Amino acid sequence: MRPALLACCLALTPVTVTAAQERQVFTRADTLRGSNTPQRAWWDVTFYDLQATIIPSDSAVHGSNGITYRVLAPAQDMQIDLQAPLDIDSVVQDGQRLAFRRDGNAFFVTLGTPQRIGEQRTLMVFYHGAYRAAGGTEAAAAGPFIWAVDSLGAPWVATTDEEIGASAWWPLKDDQADEPDSQRIAITVPDPMIDVSNGRLRSTTPNGDGTTTYEWFVTSPINGYDVAVNAAAHYAHFSGVYEGEGGALTLDFWPLSYHRDTATVQFQQAQSMLACFEHWFGPYPWYEDGYKLIETPYLGMEHQSGIAYGNRYLQGYRGKDLSGTGLGMQWDFIIVHESAHEWWGNSLSGKDHAEMWLHESFAMYSEGLYTECQQGKEAGERYLVGLRGRVKNDVPILGHYGVHHTPKSQDRYYKGSNMLLTIRQVVDDDAKWRSILRGLNQTFRHQTVWGRQIEDYISEQAGVDLSKVFAQYLTTTWIPVLEYKVAGKTLSYRWSNVVPGFDMPLRVTLTDRQPYTLIHPTETWQTAKLHLKRPGDFHVDERFYVAAKNVADAASPP
Repeated sequence: MRPALLACCLALTPVTVTAAQERQVFTRADTLRGSNTPQRAWWDVTFYDLQATIIPSDSAVHGSNGITYRVLAPAQDMQIDLQAPLDIDSVVQDGQRLAFRRDGNAFFVTLGTPQRIGEQRTLMVFYHGAYRAAGGTEAAAAGPFIWAVDSLGAPWVATTDEEIGASAWWPLKDDQADEPDSQRIAITVPDPMIDVSNGRLRSTTPNGDGTTTYEWFVTSPINGYDVAVNAAAHYAHFSGVYEGEGGALTLDFWPLSYHRDTATVQFQQAQSMLACFEHWFGPYPWYEDGYKLIETPYLGMEHQSGIAYGNRYLQGYRGKDLSGTGLGMQWDFIIVHESAHEWWGNSLSGKDHAEMWLHESFAMYSEGLYTECQQGKEAGERYLVGLRGRVKNDVPILGHYGVHHTPKSQDRYYKGSNMLLTIRQVVDDDAKWRSILRGLNQTFRHQTVWGRQIEDYISEQAGVDLSKVFAQYLTTTWIPVLEYKVAGKTLSYRWSNVVPGFDMPLRVTLTDRQPYTLIHPTETWQTAKLHLKRPGDFHVDERFYVAAKNVADAASPP
């Protein structure tokens, strides 16, 4: 998730895809970052051994990354990503320094020995650099480090790099489609700072020079942008255990020491969150690496097994309810939303930034499920419907493939979650819907995927072809409009503002005897008998994210 969400408003005015697309000019650097270049495609990363020294006084970092990879095809050129202002000092393999050249934020290394298919090889990349400090206690545009101070004036440093990319602070194959099978993260910081990163702490080593190295290890595949530094002089620590579907899950909480009492109360929500999400999605994906909440000087981030928390121990989104219903004030937004990413984004990960709806739509939809777990199904649905007030319908949710680009629009959150709420109505079977969500997390556990795989799986398990529904909500800025006209006891209706062939069923009021009846609109006019005492009582089930337009004053349908 981005460090901040922008307020948006609903726009039902039809907007063409062409008019809505962001006018974006992509550079060679965008393509090198966002595509599977020939210098990336021939090797599969299996392990990263990251060692980095963080220097708050100079806003600087230096260190190395050991890259272990499997050779998929013969090649001699390897792309390693590292962004300015950082620079590579040297690359070493088999005891030899290798030649390399820089092209923007990509380095192309000329390998000295043959790369044979099936072999597993390792090379070391040494690097350094200094940043202009972002300053303050908020995530500034500079990134990826937040160089802050705590309330006692001590240095407080954290990383947040989902949009800018992991290569903003360490060298790697910065491609969302390729994750290492495991990773070591050894972070050196000045005393008395403590670093809390992903996975489990293996060792703490005082170096005798006023610094200490904290070695963390992640036993599972991990997204590059999930790898995190969280370093502070005043971290406190307390722990717990959640007895879940996978056994005993360790819970570790790292607030600033002067917030410990408040955190002890607020972080209890982790238990109910885990219980709810395991019910809906299946076992927490990282039992081997544990679950952590770590206080940070910015709002929050879904760093795998080590959630960054900066919601100021408030309910809602820093004390506000994004849905406008009041229901979001019953829980802590960051604990719920960012933890949902452990399933949606961290375990099941999109291969391309264009498909970040796989992360954000499901994570925001999870907020509705948590509300349902705590306050009932109707409350969960009402929360999600309330989020529609923030939809802009300015650009399609799907972004541009093969380039490094994240749309400015936040519709992948608000609109995407309401697409999923709508699909649940189409499935119309809560047990089946739960089975689909759990099945997705079982089938694609610890994998990078394409959106089409997820769409096809949902359609197959639901027994309904949802391809046009996904196309409508993901690839256009149009909200389906049910055009209708009531003449006596006859209702005429059809879909407009839809992709060709759109055929989503819809629940509407046709009779006083039952709340809703299912109809099957198409783009062709159809009719149905109304049994309503007052024709004005006709309306559409609001759980479907559609608009309704009475065309009684327009020309009569044929």
